[in-house]
Amino acid sequence: MTIEIDKEARQQAIASIERYFQENMEERIGNIAAGALLGYFLEEIGPLVYNQAVTEVQERLQLRVSELDIEVHEDAFQYWRKYDQAKKKR
Repeated sequence: MTIEIDKEARQQAIASIERYFQENMEERIGNIAAGALLGYFLEEIGPLVYNQAVTEVQERLQLRVSELDIEVHEDAFQYWRKYDQAKKKR
């Protein structure tokens, strides 16, 4: 699966890479080189981050599903219990 980001996010990421190099490295990086580096990271490391996110979402969903019966459980045969309680209140 190819990880792609939209044009605006790509431009912001490239600008961020350029700034990072400007502030933390001895050499500046150009726009084209920053775009290539971004492409490398998306292709090489992006799937690792993506897969980790999917795993975390699966774990959270499984936890929610396992608690679903508690949240939406309804006891059966409650008519007479309610009837008897209403009768006692009179």
